[in-house]
Amino acid sequence: MNQNMLTIEPEYLFKIMNYMNKPIYITDKNGMTLFVSDMSCKLFGKKREELIGKNVSQLEKEGIFNQSVTKIVLDKKQNVSIIQQVGEGKGVATGHLILDEHNKPKYAVALGYDIPDFVGYSSQIKIEELDSAFRFYLHELQKLKAKLVRAKEVPFFIGQSRVYDMLKETIEKVACVETTVLITGETGVGKTLIAERIHHLSDRKDRPFIHLNCAAIPELLLESELFGYQKGAFTGANANGKTGLVKLAEKGTLFLDEIGELSHSLQPKLLQLLQNKTYMPIGASQTVKADVRIIAATNCNLEDMVKEGKFRADLYYRLHILPIRIPSLRERKEDIFCLLQYNLEKFNYLHNHKRVLSTKVVEVLQNYHWPGNVRELENIIEQLVIMAKENEIAIQDLPKRLIDSVSEEVSTSLNAGNSLHEVLGSVEKRMITQAFHNHKTTRDAAKALGVTQSLFMRRLAKYEITKEEK
Repeated sequence: MNQNMLTIEPEYLFKIMNYMNKPIYITDKNGMTLFVSDMSCKLFGKKREELIGKNVSQLEKEGIFNQSVTKIVLDKKQNVSIIQQVGEGKGVATGHLILDEHNKPKYAVALGYDIPDFVGYSSQIKIEELDSAFRFYLHELQKLKAKLVRAKEVPFFIGQSRVYDMLKETIEKVACVETTVLITGETGVGKTLIAERIHHLSDRKDRPFIHLNCAAIPELLLESELFGYQKGAFTGANANGKTGLVKLAEKGTLFLDEIGELSHSLQPKLLQLLQNKTYMPIGASQTVKADVRIIAATNCNLEDMVKEGKFRADLYYRLHILPIRIPSLRERKEDIFCLLQYNLEKFNYLHNHKRVLSTKVVEVLQNYHWPGNVRELENIIEQLVIMAKENEIAIQDLPKRLIDSVSEEVSTSLNAGNSLHEVLGSVEKRMITQAFHNHKTTRDAAKALGVTQSLFMRRLAKYEITKEEK
């Protein structure tokens, strides 16, 4: 990415949207107005400050527009297109629902078009074409905003442990080939991030990267979403047919997340795509060739699912050619400190704060077992940055469940008859041992733990730790 882009402030995104010279209207999930483009203000005959902070339901009652496409989108929880009366004129308004990482509504975006734009065309076709273009530009703006929240460019995957180094080497190797990749790991370890990294390191980096969560779409709709359908394929289908995600990913990468949720009826069709690079759109009479690389991911044990008859063995072996297992945060504790500092910097920048972590907070966070992995760590740091009472984040700012979890481990050890000194010694020995085995040199191990090399060497001697010790 061009380094100059990193100096653009996020608010300039609104200016970029104004340059699109289209009516654009953005609200939160409750319909409160967050952004109105200059063109929208002109159409409504209102100043921006008269609209920002007002609910679309209220504006609808005031007669600003005869019906709010944003309100319809939020009520129906789906994208819609309507003919909207604005003043004395009419126009086509399309509304889009923007979901958060948990697939819950976060924003609604409305885009307007003049009806004369559609003269000589089928209105439905033109609307769909413009909707598609707008979704693309919106996606690009979201990606740009995500990058702008960083004060500087950072590595794609944070770490300094030996486990991290091995994973990084593996990713670089598989990115150079066209073979199918299967990414496994617990929830929150960063499977999507790794898939994106493989794509961006590959020869397909300038082509589409299409992400499909197999668990997020109902089984009956998944086939049409994946392979598309011909016009008139079934009752209620779009008269012009539908382009599937495989087609959209042509010459690029198709990332199938939560592959373990793929239904039995779809598994042989995906197998055909993997084996022959062909697929059959719904309602088609012949197969279509596809030039697409497949990356799949799951937090399920597919091998167990094969034994239980829940997943086809032949599909599993086709997916399992280049397996990548992403370790949990518990398996690379030396990376926790790096992740804490990176996320602290990121969210300080995003929320305009100057928070720092106290020594005691860092100690608790490094000893926490992180069941939600990197995603949980990121969420907790953002929460602390926003909610902390002082600039120095203290123990009392931590979520109760996190303190209780760490306290429970210490309490168990104390109840077993160990003194506080013994408990702390046991924790220290475990961390020293793990760092020693995960790094090539004692200097690297000491650096990972944030201590001097001489102190690290004294602890090795104290606990009589050797490379053979596990």
